[in-house]
Amino acid sequence: MPRILIAGCGYVGQATGDLFHAAGWAVEGWTQSAKSAAKLSAKPYPVYGVDITDQAQIRARAGAFDAVIHCASSGGGGVEAYRQIYLNGARNLLVRFSGSRMLLTGSTSVYAQCDGSWVTEESETRPAREEGRILLETENLVLGDGGIVARLGGIYGPGRSALLTKFLSGTAMIDPENDRFINQVHRDDIAGALFLLLNRPCLAREIYNVVDDQPILQSECYRWLAERMNRPVPPIEKAKGQPKRGASNKRVSNAKLRRLGWVPQYRTFTEAMEKSILPGLVEFTQQ
Repeated sequence: MPRILIAGCGYVGQATGDLFHAAGWAVEGWTQSAKSAAKLSAKPYPVYGVDITDQAQIRARAGAFDAVIHCASSGGGGVEAYRQIYLNGARNLLVRFSGSRMLLTGSTSVYAQCDGSWVTEESETRPAREEGRILLETENLVLGDGGIVARLGGIYGPGRSALLTKFLSGTAMIDPENDRFINQVHRDDIAGALFLLLNRPCLAREIYNVVDDQPILQSECYRWLAERMNRPVPPIEKAKGQPKRGASNKRVSNAKLRRLGWVPQYRTFTEAMEKSILPGLVEFTQQ
């Protein structure tokens, strides 16, 4: 029975751990604290509170793994949080589990293109934000050790959608002068991609974009939600500040991952909303 460590058993990590467990892998999950680990005590696999930025805590954990997935989140922190969680966390895991296959979940935010063009894993990566540069440094560290990098689009799924949250809260707006393509991926499709990548033993030092099949303009997302939920279209206003993932505007291709055999359950934003997300909204289902 192969053994896998999910370092970062959060929104994506839990779904990934569940999938590997169902497939017969021996799973161990780590979260940042014992308190968060206790909330996952009902899982069919053990989850421990281990801070991956702390070498002593990592060394204290016994056991070896065939594969390690670094999918810990910065928790919305700034530059220093990125450096600690991603870069130092990856370095600590690589040292402790030097014989294991490492998979890092990164971000498509490392692509800084602003012209709406299509980008692939071979496209230029010159992120304007320091957080993106830290992600690239972490990628190089993992790739240099023979690992795999999965660059994730904006994550959404049951109980989580940044666009839907803004729309429902009334904070969404449409800025025609700065409309941009949104590249997203459903949580369950991320788990499926990570499972596929670690079940291909020949893969090493490879990068894969993990996004759905159809980049969509932000304005189209809001207009579709307005029509589907019988609500007003967000107002047309000038956007203030930069989006969390940077001010880029690009369409990210998933062709490389598709060629490997990955087939997303939710190919588009609208399909995921209809089948997975909107049915879980009490407000919507009571209409």
